Amino acid sequence: MSRLESLLEILKNDENDAFSRYALALEYMSMNEPEKAKTEYLKLLKNQPTYLPVYYQLGKLYEHEGDLEEAKNIYNKGLFVASSQNELHTKNELQEAIDNLY
Repeated sequence: MSRLESLLEILKNDENDAFSRYALALEYMSMNEPEKAKTEYLKLLKNQPTYLPVYYQLGKLYEHEGDLEEAKNIYNKGLFVASSQNELHTKNELQEAIDNLY
């Protein structure tokens, strides 16, 4: 069974498994399927908005697509969540991503 199949099976049994959904999005990115990855990132944000890693990866995906405003929007949302969780490392990483946008 491939990684993709394994992740899909896990999510079939528990669609709220944040780590597996995030891993599925990363797997789609590695397969050069950014639209599928974006779909998974957005599901994750909708269902588990406190899952911090998604903000950086989704922001980078928007950057890659040339949508810098949406990337900035996602990074800023992530900054808010990181601040509320007192996650200094993630906050700094997201701030650096914003600073490097333009």
